[in-house]
Amino acid sequence: MMSIMIGKLIGAAGLVLITAGVLSKKRERQDTLFIFGGVCLEIYSIAIGDWIFILLQLVFIAASAYSLYQAHVSKTQKPHGRNDS
Repeated sequence: MMSIMIGKLIGAAGLVLITAGVLSKKRERQDTLFIFGGVCLEIYSIAIGDWIFILLQLVFIAASAYSLYQAHVSKTQKPHGRNDS
């Protein structure tokens, strides 16, 4: 009984984090909140044993991680055609 309640609390935290990500205007913050929220919902989906939701969350986490990586790469690269010599 207690583990079900903990699972629901973790799931609710995931929902709050993803909602905060949707409301965030900064891409990196949004992706980070999506990743942490997705992990919380992944834990919840494992706790309830829902395979469709488990797979959905894995895809969601991977897509958010890729988006965060792309944002980081584009932020650290120099613009093309620029000559700093």
